[in-house]
Order: sequence, then C-alpha cells, then structure tokens
Amino acid sequence: MENKEKVQMRNNPRRQLKKLSEDSLTKQPEEVLDVLEKLGEGSYGCVFKANHKETGEIVAIKQVPVESDLQEIIKEISIMQQCNSPHVVRYYGSYFKNSDLWIVMEYCGGGSVSDIIRIRNKTLTEDEIATVLQSTLKGLEYLHFMRKIHRDIKAGNILLNTEGQAKLADFGVAGQLTDTMAKRNTVIGTPFWMAPEVIQEIGYNCVADIWSLGITAIEMAEGKPPYADIHPMRAIFMIPTNPPPTFRNTDQWSPDFLDFVKKCLVKNPENRATATQLLQHPFIKSAKPNSILRALIQDAMEIKLKIQEEAEQREQDAEDDNNSDEDEVDQGTMVRAVTGDSGTIRAAGSLASSLSGTMIEHGDTGTMQSQLGTMVINSEDEDDEEAGTMKSKLTMILNSSDPTLQY
Repeated sequence: MENKEKVQMRNNPRRQLKKLSEDSLTKQPEEVLDVLEKLGEGSYGCVFKANHKETGEIVAIKQVPVESDLQEIIKEISIMQQCNSPHVVRYYGSYFKNSDLWIVMEYCGGGSVSDIIRIRNKTLTEDEIATVLQSTLKGLEYLHFMRKIHRDIKAGNILLNTEGQAKLADFGVAGQLTDTMAKRNTVIGTPFWMAPEVIQEIGYNCVADIWSLGITAIEMAEGKPPYADIHPMRAIFMIPTNPPPTFRNTDQWSPDFLDFVKKCLVKNPENRATATQLLQHPFIKSAKPNSILRALIQDAMEIKLKIQEEAEQREQDAEDDNNSDEDEVDQGTMVRAVTGDSGTIRAAGSLASSLSGTMIEHGDTGTMQSQLGTMVINSEDEDDEEAGTMKSKLTMILNSSDPTLQY
C-alpha cells in the first residue's frame, strides 16, 4: 500500500466507509471524491482510483457511458448493493454525470489475480492458489446462499486488496435465481470458463460457478485456461463433448490439488460439489492465511511502478528530443535566412499530451428525490425522453438499500 494511503488511514479513525451519505449524493462527485489515476478498463467502462475526501479512504470508480446496456448496469449495481460480505467487492453509491454513470465501490489495491500473473510473468504456487480459492469459495458460498449466480468466475474477476484478501467482482453477467425459475437458460460468460450445461442451454444453477472455479484453478497454475490456444467458438463445441480438462503436467501438483480440481470439473452438475462442500476439502482446509499473498502483491506493485516510471522517462526523453528538434529548426531557419539558402524547412512536430485520466466537464446539477434514496443527475439535456426514462429507472435502484428491489 502506498505510504500516503497508510498515513491517511492511520490519521483518520472515521475512514471506514459503509455507504455514501445522502448529503454526499446531492453534491457534484468532485466535491466528494478526488480522482487520482486511471486503473484500467473493465466491462462497460473505465475504472479510476479516487480518494473519498471525508474519510480519506481510497475507493474505485467505474465510469460507464449511458450508451451501454442499461439493464446490465442496473443488474450489476442491484447485485452489488444487496451483498454484504468481506469476500465480495463493496458498493458505496452512484452518480449520474452528463453521459456517464459513476459507480463508486471498494478499491482493491492488489488488482486482479490475472493482472498479478501477467505483470510478474509468473504463475501462482500451489499454496497461493489454495489461499485465493479459499476466499473465493467463501464469496461464492455467500452469493449462492443469496440465490445468485456470478456466471463469470475467472482470475480477472477475483480482486485482491493489499492485505491479500480475495474478493469477487464484476457482476455484469450475474443472475438471480427465484423459486419460480430455479435454473437459468442463458448462454453467458467467458467461453473457456463456461460449464458444459451453460453451453448446452439445458438449464443451470449455482454449481455452474464451481466448474468455472475449477478452470480458474488451472488458469492460476498454468497461466491460462484449457483450450485457450484454440478459437473460442471451437472451444464451445469441445467443452460439452470432451472429458473434463485437467493440468498439462499432473506430476507437478499434489494429490489434494488434483482432487480439488477434479471435484470442480464434474460434467454432470448434479454430481458436482457445492461451495460449502469444497470449503471442507483438504486442499482448502490446509490453506495458509491471506498474508502469504502480500509478497506477490508487493512484487507486482513494484514491477508496475517500475514500468510506469520507465514509460514516463521515455515520454520525457521523447519530449526532450522534440524540443531539441525545434531548436535545430529555429537555428536552421536563422542560418538560411542569412545565407539566402532556399532549402525546405522541416516543420517541428508537436507532442500530444495524454489525457486518459482527465474527467469530462459537467453540466448543471439537478437533484432527483425518491422515497428509496437520492441520486445526482448532471445531464445537460434534461428534456431527452430516453434519458428521463433511464433516470427514473436508475433513481429507483442505484442508491437504495432496499434488499427486495429487483432489476
């Protein structure tokens, strides 16, 4: 964790943010949050790191263009706000700004497990995998108890905070089970991680996530899921027909780890283990504490910082070279003017600055009230009928704490 963040947390005992207050939600987001940097791009938008001014807590902001699928956005927010688990990314509230929706949520400084693998160019050890899987299973047990299916479990959707705690994120494709619809019939998710019954559209339930978890275990061990080297559409045909995948080299792994993955990758969902059952598996029961993940998180953060510094140095060198070229052009112009040389002068190029972390300007603020909560609308076109419909939908759900509200 950055020293500045540590000091902020130590010096401010009120830093624990549960939810954005109604007062905060009536303000411009810039009055409540200091945007620090762009973290990357997720489903449906860019993710930024920000400081919550009142508490000093670091948060994440997902900025979603309203042109995106509104139903999917509402679905993600609805699921996040109904969850209260240390193993699921926390949702704080939302703002509506011009053409963007700002979703404010818990910041996980370690990034995703797939980010860490990619940045370090190194797969996880068996001990590290067991610890990640234990927290992930606790998150899945909680979701499944709430009758929710995540539907996109993979290393890219398992985030780590700087303490090594794994949390489930990115609920853009999650689904809600009801008594009247015990199984889903939608093909959705990322092909290489999809369970056979999801691909076959024969109906599925929570244990579809367990298959995806087994694939994720292989991904963490080998750096990519099975079939990753073939076309996704071909994989979709192979997953239901082929035997369950396993490791490329089974001799590298312990019998307990092999058995854990085998119990996840059972093709018949009725015979597949549940999250609760897998938490009792010897491989998970013997998992080491979250603190063993701190070293690889720190390693990844240091490598990332070094890459950023090298990129900034290259940018500075390019700017220096460009300025030098401009000086040469000026000198050349002077010399040719004196000597009467009629040679063509080369125009100096200009260096474009990167504005990827800059926020858009905001229009006038209008506040919409509802009995379920308050949200801020910062749209310049208040008369737009489609925007009005969208706002009324979002007002009902974005900042509500009513657990009965469904999307």
